[in-house]
Amino acid sequence: MSIETMHAGSRSAGAAPRILVVEDEEALSLLLSYNLEAEGFRVEREARGDGVETRLSEALPDLVILDWMLPGVSGLELCRRIRAREDSRTLPIIMLTARGEEAERVRGLSVGADDYVVKPFSVPELMARVHALLRRAKPERVASRLLRGDLALDRETHRVHRGEREIHLGPTEFRLLEHLMEKPGRVFSRARLLDMVWGMAADIDERTVDVHVGRLRRAITRGRDRDPIRTVRGSGYSFDETFGRD
Repeated sequence: MSIETMHAGSRSAGAAPRILVVEDEEALSLLLSYNLEAEGFRVEREARGDGVETRLSEALPDLVILDWMLPGVSGLELCRRIRAREDSRTLPIIMLTARGEEAERVRGLSVGADDYVVKPFSVPELMARVHALLRRAKPERVASRLLRGDLALDRETHRVHRGEREIHLGPTEFRLLEHLMEKPGRVFSRARLLDMVWGMAADIDERTVDVHVGRLRRAITRGRDRDPIRTVRGSGYSFDETFGRD
C-alpha cells in the first residue's frame, strides 16, 4: 500500500483530543498512530470490531477512524451500532476502506459515517480531514484558548491567567483544569478524570485525583476569589457553569 507519511511538529499531548483507531492491519494501524501522535493527538488502537463497544462504554474518544473490514464485527455494522447508542450518536467517525465504488461509499455514509477515505490514501489528507471534522463536531477540543469568567487557559503556550495574575500549574493540574473548563457544568467522576488526565493504563488510585484537584484549587483561588471547581458529593468534580456570570 502506497501511503505518504507525515511528521508535523507535535503539540501538547495534554491538550490533545483522543482518537480511537480501529484497524486490523498492524502496519497501517502503527502508521496512523505515529502520524496522529505527531499531530498532537492522543491515540488508542483496537484491532477487532467486537472489542470496540466495550472500549466505548468505558470512555468515549473524540473521534473514531474505523476500517470497513474487521474481524469480529465489520466496520459497517459497528458504525451502525455506534449511531444507535445514545451516548455515541454524534461521535465523529471517519471510515477507511479499499472499496472505492460510489455505491459502497453511499452505503458507508448511510449508516452514519461522517467521512469516507479510500485506500491507498495520503496521510496528510487524512490528517486534514481529522482536523476539519473535529473543528465542526467539537470546536471546544481544538480551540487554542479557553475563557471562563476571569480565568483564561492557553493551550499553545501552556499558560493560565486569572485576571492579570499568571497562575503557574504543573502539567497534571493544567490538564485537569483544561478538561473541566471544556465542559462547564458536566460532572466528571474520579475514574473518568483518571482516564482523561493520566490515561487508562495508569495504575493510580482515585484518591490521587483529590490531591491534584486540591493543588489546582489552591493555585487558582486566592483570598476572596470564587472557587470555580465544584465538588459533587459521591460523583466527582465539575467546573461551575455559573462562574463568570455574576
